[in-house]
Amino acid sequence: MFDDTLHFLANHLEAPDWARLGEHLPYEWIEQAVISTEATSIRHRRLPAEQVVWLMVALALYRHKSISEVLDDLGLALPDAQTPFVSKSAAAQARQRVGPEPLKWLFERSARHWVTQDRKAYLFKGLQLFAMDGTTLRTHDTAENRNHFGAQSYASDTVASYPQVRGVTLTSLPTHLVHSAAFGPYSTNEMLYAKQLIEAIPDESLTVFDRGFLSAEILCGLTGSGAERHYIIPAKSNTKWEALEAESDDMLVRMRVSPQARAKCAELPEFWEARAITVVDAQARKRILLTSLRDRRRYKPSDIAACYDKRWGIETSYRELKQTMLGTALTLRSKTTDGVYQEIWGTLIAYNLIRLEIAKAALAVKCEPTEVSFIRAFHLIQFELHWAGVTRSYGKLPASMRHLRERLVSLLKDERPGRKCDRAVKATPKRYAVRKVKKLA
Repeated sequence: MFDDTLHFLANHLEAPDWARLGEHLPYEWIEQAVISTEATSIRHRRLPAEQVVWLMVALALYRHKSISEVLDDLGLALPDAQTPFVSKSAAAQARQRVGPEPLKWLFERSARHWVTQDRKAYLFKGLQLFAMDGTTLRTHDTAENRNHFGAQSYASDTVASYPQVRGVTLTSLPTHLVHSAAFGPYSTNEMLYAKQLIEAIPDESLTVFDRGFLSAEILCGLTGSGAERHYIIPAKSNTKWEALEAESDDMLVRMRVSPQARAKCAELPEFWEARAITVVDAQARKRILLTSLRDRRRYKPSDIAACYDKRWGIETSYRELKQTMLGTALTLRSKTTDGVYQEIWGTLIAYNLIRLEIAKAALAVKCEPTEVSFIRAFHLIQFELHWAGVTRSYGKLPASMRHLRERLVSLLKDERPGRKCDRAVKATPKRYAVRKVKKLA
């Protein structure tokens, strides 16, 4: 009986109006994204460019559904009495017409606005806290994707079974909102993608890097432009420097810029300086952190070590995006190169929408956004957004959003008990034989 009622409501109430759900994503932004990237169409279509943008965000929120189901269930196509349904081929053609540029424009516009909205609530001694790191995504194994993106090579003269996209993101650690991103072929080094994001890092900020990004060009480029842009990065085991003060656990050091780096970037100085702090983790392992925060009174070693420990928040955000939102899918949906870029930008927008809603709910009860379970919040938002859309009264939307945030607050993570047995890593059973692709000569 209850199922019959739900089916009746789903079939007879008006379709969800996604423009109504854009409390954080105004429709004007979408129009501007389409116009600025020249993706508008003069011809009257059931799936104009604006609706395709919403479609890409919806596909990320409902990864378990096909593109036809998302179009039909959420009513994203404009109404037409003669053709009530949109075919898969029409949706694919609409995606090809629009391309990835409007989604990229919309992500950059929305992400920087959302990250700065409530930044004062999460400052570390007056600085915004970010992390930068890289990740990969698999695509369908088509000739176009393999030629464009490439894949990982192995010592056994084979390459990965699927093409891979390599990317780097700049993520706000308190809220896990993605501030900016750069991605493309797997063969491109992470350092090159990171250099594209250095300019986007805001003033009065502290960015935590992984040791793989230890580069004078990146770190000097960060501190040499803008105002109060700082970094924390662990030193490599082979990093060499000259101590400018007496040897201690907190000293100022000077490092030489390699001739190769100066040949690539003539603006680099011959030497660059940093503060070197020795910290000991819970396993009694020593680690040296390099930072541009030189004020010892304001930024104590314990504060810097605590900031570095938060770096793992970006790894958590990758898990939320790749495993929870994408449903641990082996590959992305799209089979074309432009479709892959379009899908990734749409997924980043959807992820930020969820994270922004969690952050707003956390502020209401004065808790940390990371204390709210992302998995349960994601499932709740899927349900609430759909049924907020089918309500007939526009005036009910604010109450629906209040109810959503009240439910989000109730999803605070429970304190987990301590581990009772030693951790063991077991090999995952393979159902099928691994296909090995020989490397081209």
